[in-house]
Amino acid sequence: MDWLNYLEDKTDIFITSLGVSEEWAIYFRAFLFLLVLAIICSIAYFITKRIIIHNIYKVFKRTSIKWDDTFVETRALDNLAHIVPAIFVRIMAPLIFSDFGWMLPLVIKLTDAYLVIVAMTVFFAILKVGEYTLAKLPAFKDKPLTSYFQLIRIILYIVTFILVLSIILDKSPIYFLSAFGAMTAILLLIFKDTILGLVASVQMSTNDMIRVGDWVEMPKFNADGDVVEINLHTVKVQNFDKTITTIPTYYFLSESFKNWRGMQQTGGRRIKRAIYVDVNSVKFVDAEMREKLKKYHLITDYVSDRQKEIETYNIENNIDTSFLINGRRMTNLGVYREYIVSYLKNHPRIRQDMSIMVRQLANEHKGIPLEVYCFTNTVIWREYEGIQSDIFDHLYSTASFFDIDIFQNPSGKDIMKALSPHNTDLSSKN
Repeated sequence: MDWLNYLEDKTDIFITSLGVSEEWAIYFRAFLFLLVLAIICSIAYFITKRIIIHNIYKVFKRTSIKWDDTFVETRALDNLAHIVPAIFVRIMAPLIFSDFGWMLPLVIKLTDAYLVIVAMTVFFAILKVGEYTLAKLPAFKDKPLTSYFQLIRIILYIVTFILVLSIILDKSPIYFLSAFGAMTAILLLIFKDTILGLVASVQMSTNDMIRVGDWVEMPKFNADGDVVEINLHTVKVQNFDKTITTIPTYYFLSESFKNWRGMQQTGGRRIKRAIYVDVNSVKFVDAEMREKLKKYHLITDYVSDRQKEIETYNIENNIDTSFLINGRRMTNLGVYREYIVSYLKNHPRIRQDMSIMVRQLANEHKGIPLEVYCFTNTVIWREYEGIQSDIFDHLYSTASFFDIDIFQNPSGKDIMKALSPHNTDLSSKN
């Protein structure tokens, strides 16, 4: 360029006037140009970042469009400030290193490689903006977008690496692509987790197996909490004790896990818990107990209707009811079971449109399990536990009204009571 030659000539005249010998003049000139270049690059960087880009961000904030605000939040355009100084270096390199022919090609290659890297960082920042923007849309809120954008970044990293090598080694990018083709087996080994994670992410997204915000439970990894992040390699689960469990993404295909999303979507959480009845306290309901049971509001109608049904059956079949074992009769356990059902059907926090059941399970060494099966009208953990506790508080306290004993293993108090002097005297009389 003519202006570069003109600048070089004027600089040589200035250096000669300072009395610098021709042997050192080329070094002095190179140093002087490098100093001026450093000042120009610093000024260009400051103007680009502090003035131009800063004002662009201000314009983005003032617009009514929402997605451009993400450029400001992520500072996506900051790396553009590195391009301007690199362009100055690229322009000034032939002048500064004109007397150093062996160094000029290297400087140009490094500058070109730097421009490619900076351009890619800007593109990565724009991708981040796209990821944040899509993540805020309702259609993509629960999708593993991070996995897909990570895959794009990996591909771009490889492309950037190939371009930088082709610039520095002065080879065609096709040359390196063919070399990568020959290294396919090694690449598959290196990127094994990435490939498995990609396949898992696609399948999880297609089958809607897991979303950000889902409550999942995976005992193998002691994970029990909410999914806070899904990316190409890992799924992060925040447990209820606020610890974070990181699980490889592909394990959600190869291992079993429980997703509580269905429970959360229905708005009702299941109660499935049993109380254990002492088998020795189960008995028939006699006339005296029946009159007492009729006074319990929730089962007044049931006891009356049930007794009429039983009496009709016994009369029609000519059954001698002078013995309790003959014919059909109510039991205190059966009435108590019906009482629990009526109590649940009248409970304001139990879903009446979902299953309500009280069933008797197989007898165990701990007594007769009487299982309560129903659903609360909330999925909030604290509220759910409060409702469940209130229900069983009531059931434990009302069992004695039906002459039913709740089974429990003997405690120290039970043993001391059995060994009391009163019981000793009774046993000696016997």
